[in-house]
Amino acid sequence: MPNIRHDPLRDYLFEAILTLETVEDCYHFFDDLCTIKEISEMAKRICVAGMLEENTVYSEITEKTGLSTAIISRSNLCLKYASDGYTEVLRRLGERGIERPEMTGKEGRG
Repeated sequence: MPNIRHDPLRDYLFEAILTLETVEDCYHFFDDLCTIKEISEMAKRICVAGMLEENTVYSEITEKTGLSTAIISRSNLCLKYASDGYTEVLRRLGERGIERPEMTGKEGRG
């Protein structure tokens, strides 16, 4: 059965992302592609996934990220029942020794 989430436009986007070689490349590309708020929200979501894997409670995550419990809950559902995208990326970051930054709730504002 074909995966309905796959399509040529998304494939093209993901192929473009795979051409990025450095963090600086990512800044240039994503600054062109997304708003600052969109980038900030994506960054927070990957941190939320890491916090959830560490069994951090929702109230603490909300306090540290400013994200709603609905978004935190969605991230939790993705960790438990989705396609393991968060889990795989978090594992790879760990293998590379890249630690999740501490959050204060003020990231990406202003």
